Amino acid sequence: MSQLLQIAFQELGQAEIAGQAHNPRIVQYAQASGFQTIHDDETPWCSIFINYCCDQLNLPKSGQANARSWMHTGKKTTEPEPGDVVVFWRESPESWKGHVGFFLGFNHDKSRVFCLGGNQGNQVGIDAYDAGKVLGFRRIQAVPKMTVPNPVLEAGNRGEEVVKLQTILNHLDYNCGDPDGIFGAKTVSALKLLQANHRLTVDGIYGNASKDIIESLLQA
Repeated sequence: MSQLLQIAFQELGQAEIAGQAHNPRIVQYAQASGFQTIHDDETPWCSIFINYCCDQLNLPKSGQANARSWMHTGKKTTEPEPGDVVVFWRESPESWKGHVGFFLGFNHDKSRVFCLGGNQGNQVGIDAYDAGKVLGFRRIQAVPKMTVPNPVLEAGNRGEEVVKLQTILNHLDYNCGDPDGIFGAKTVSALKLLQANHRLTVDGIYGNASKDIIESLLQA
């Protein structure tokens, strides 16, 4: 079982208290994960709960209380595993509204998604949701220590500087395979895609312009 699920399962059953009272544990989810202005259990808290679980493991957080903020946290995956984050739309795909929880699995025909999350029936619980309302799955992992390599690097180069570049490209969702220190075809393709997306000269050569873009992306 993933560590995130272990944390989340420990909170099963924590529920809102009807009326003016508030469940102090739910309030703690907000306070412990940086939402200092929230002191109640009525503010929509599905994203707050995921932030809390990630905070317990020092993993990346969305830092926001809206569910769709998780579409920009972690890495996109199309092959979800238990413990990945799943984001759903509510009302319409274009609406700002949504729900977020931890993916547990699909039903037999993949029409329903089982997830464990907060604010599900006003408590931490397990529910099934319409798979047609999935916006995306995100894998939350510790951010690797990254150092931006010095240019110039190009096809055929080898060594630690190439490993640094490959690690960063993978982190930015430009898949170049396992960092092996060999500037081969996959690394060239990944770098060209990054260059194209940021209107740079698409030559597959890591120069100063590519370095500047990467530095700005890592600071975002």
